Amino acid sequence: MSTRTLPRRLALAAATLVLGATTLTGCGGGDSTGNEDAVRDDGSVDLSKVTLVVGDQKGGSKALLQAAGQLDGIDYDIEWKEFTSGPPLLEAMSAGSIHVGGVGNTPPLFAAAGGKEFEVVQAATYGGLGDAIVVGPESTVTDVADLKGKTIAVAQGSSANYNLLAQLETAGISYDDVTVKNLQPADALAAFTAGHVDAWAIWEPFTSQAEQDAGARVIADGTTLMNGYTFQVASRAALDDPATTAALTDYLGRIAQAQVWSSTHKEEWSKAWAEETGLSPEVTLAAVKKREITTVPVDDTLIASEQEMADAFSAAGLIPGDLDVTPYFSGDFNDVVAAKG
Repeated sequence: MSTRTLPRRLALAAATLVLGATTLTGCGGGDSTGNEDAVRDDGSVDLSKVTLVVGDQKGGSKALLQAAGQLDGIDYDIEWKEFTSGPPLLEAMSAGSIHVGGVGNTPPLFAAAGGKEFEVVQAATYGGLGDAIVVGPESTVTDVADLKGKTIAVAQGSSANYNLLAQLETAGISYDDVTVKNLQPADALAAFTAGHVDAWAIWEPFTSQAEQDAGARVIADGTTLMNGYTFQVASRAALDDPATTAALTDYLGRIAQAQVWSSTHKEEWSKAWAEETGLSPEVTLAAVKKREITTVPVDDTLIASEQEMADAFSAAGLIPGDLDVTPYFSGDFNDVVAAKG
């Protein structure tokens, strides 16, 4: 786990939260966060001068926080930047464009293998039911073994990428025995419905969308193969800056509270999710029912599970060399998250 000093960071963040409001400032480049002026001469932080730049996906953290009432009473500003999936979000973080963002269990592994600098600072699990491989209604494919020689759409570096790899290996099929098309969800849906690919490896709410809107059939889900983790990932620059860390500490607690709320308010959350994404309420409710979320600590058990995934990607040649994932996971905020979640 990270060797960063937990007491210093969290004590500073807890001691310096103050009321106020500010205008958006954006994220600084390189090692700058844009929040350096929020640190007073005595080392305390004026949150009214802090802007937390958050990477999000459609229907992701912003929609969840808003639905759960967790965007009320925030003493700092949040600037939202939207991405199609986790990999491009982490690319933007590496470029210094965002401080924190929500991603699935696989994007951090590809980002780490690519030399990106970040830390996973909060975690929850949805289970693996929503991660699935689907085929069209007229397809003759009935199980994963039938996919040999077929063309499959998947977003490279996404959680669906690992589910596909694990499902193929379990069925005794090499990754080289299929043709993989690297497509983001919108493009993959178009290719799938047009019959340009034989199968689609995807996550919720796209699994339920494919089932309800395209008549797709699930031939395998990740219930027994996927850890279902979802992460909040922070840039090293953000974690090294006292002002940004102060806002981040509060933000992670709000995320945890919103995640717990969503598990006990499924109807309300599914309606808000539908409004945010433009998906039908039937699709989002089906997706919500497959996603029983539980907050979990960033600990040795979680890291071991992610290491197993990294080893599988490495063995398949999908990431270069061997990857030690440990330096990319931090338990520094576990106490804050546990208190709120």
